[in-house]
Amino acid sequence: MAKQGGTLVHLLAWVTGVVVSLVVGFGMINGTLVLPIWLGGGSAAADSIVVFFGWIVLITTLISAVMALLKK
Repeated sequence: MAKQGGTLVHLLAWVTGVVVSLVVGFGMINGTLVLPIWLGGGSAAADSIVVFFGWIVLITTLISAVMALLKK
């Protein structure tokens, strides 16, 4: 019985991680999440970098989620 609880906790933690990663990726792409000024934010180049990494987060999250689901 303890093994079932552990599996459920692992599944919930995995789903939470996927959802958080997707939210962060979409936030970066839409411009909700930006670099602070002290890290070079506020310029067009910095905004482009944030959007680029937002797409990286989104794509890698989706690929890893699909791979994990196909493995099970």
